[in-house]
Amino acid sequence: MWIALAVTLAAFGQKPDFAVVEKVAGAVGFYTAGGKRVGGAKVGTHPHEIVLSPDRKLAYVSDNGILWMQYAGEGGNTISILDVASMKKTGEIDLGNYRRPHGLDIHPKTGRMVSTIENPPGLLLIDPVARKVLRKYDTQGKAPHMALFDPDGETVYVSNTGTNTVAVLNLESGGVKLIDVEKNPQGGTFSRDGKLLFLTSSDGDAINIIDRARKERIGTIRTGRGPARVHVAPDNKTLIYNLQPGEAMAFADIASRKETTVIKLAGKPLSLTMAKDASRVYLGLQEVDKIVTVSVKDRKLIDSFETPKGAGPDVVLPLP
Repeated sequence: MWIALAVTLAAFGQKPDFAVVEKVAGAVGFYTAGGKRVGGAKVGTHPHEIVLSPDRKLAYVSDNGILWMQYAGEGGNTISILDVASMKKTGEIDLGNYRRPHGLDIHPKTGRMVSTIENPPGLLLIDPVARKVLRKYDTQGKAPHMALFDPDGETVYVSNTGTNTVAVLNLESGGVKLIDVEKNPQGGTFSRDGKLLFLTSSDGDAINIIDRARKERIGTIRTGRGPARVHVAPDNKTLIYNLQPGEAMAFADIASRKETTVIKLAGKPLSLTMAKDASRVYLGLQEVDKIVTVSVKDRKLIDSFETPKGAGPDVVLPLP
């Protein structure tokens, strides 16, 4: 009994705080807040994005197969499924002839998953429980990259990086409305009241402001070099985003549409994710195998830790 209890307590003490997509190594690493790697699972070659299931028990990883999206290649055709509690891969979703999955999103109420694909270009609607593709959509643009469910669960915003548009795609009809944006659109996030979509354009050095009801671009925030991922601070007045080629992350004031703070980093941040309590953001520095933490309130670097050499960390996913 006491041995079993000791084992249980030891296991509890090793509970991970983050799942990190180790893009170069083709794995997902599980880390404590102090930076200790307590588990890991091999997935497909060069995984790119990761999302949690609505019950937060499973993680889904896009096995893209290509390190950088601008590289040529057939790519992978699976989405790996990981059990968060055991930190093990438990299965995968076979995408068949649809290859190079990238941006993932799951609607918290319907449980439906969407994934962009680069070969052939488009968007997939997936039943993650049945592990099958339900439908493929034409996003009417080149190189679809990131996908974001509208809160209504029936509409998805897809960034067409190759044609500088955002596709507003209705899952029922397959109809698409295109919104012109700055060059190379990437990731986005909604304002906390749900009225606006903020979408980065990495080659345009800009964040596009899109009115959700009108489905129109209504403004632009000029930024430093290469914004790619963005979040809204708890005050609903501030945007927080990475600047990949600028080797930095930054803050911008929504009302004045001005960049206000830039924090230099020790490498190029490929990702930016927010802590569950929104007090911090985490950035993966792929080329230097490092994770850094920045305080939202104090706007300064507060922590960092190294991943194994050659891991190539990208997305840092806070775990329940």
